[in-house]
Amino acid sequence: MKEQRLSEISSARQLPVASRDDRYEYLTLTVAPREHIADARARVREHAEYGKWELMRSAVLYGGARRYVMRRRIIRVSRTF
Repeated sequence: MKEQRLSEISSARQLPVASRDDRYEYLTLTVAPREHIADARARVREHAEYGKWELMRSAVLYGGARRYVMRRRIIRVSRTF
């Protein structure tokens, strides 16, 4: 399983126009066809539960590979003094 974290929209061609937003950071999980689907589900569930990621899109690619795009809101802290 391959993970790619996109903190800024460096690959904007993969995301729809409505999703090009600087309020979120993105994580792409790519699962090879030879890997078990249960392992992929467990990885997505762990990211969602412990990393506060939400599943934005899932796709089955040609050849049987799967791609999961997850996002989470960036919390920006402003100075108080």
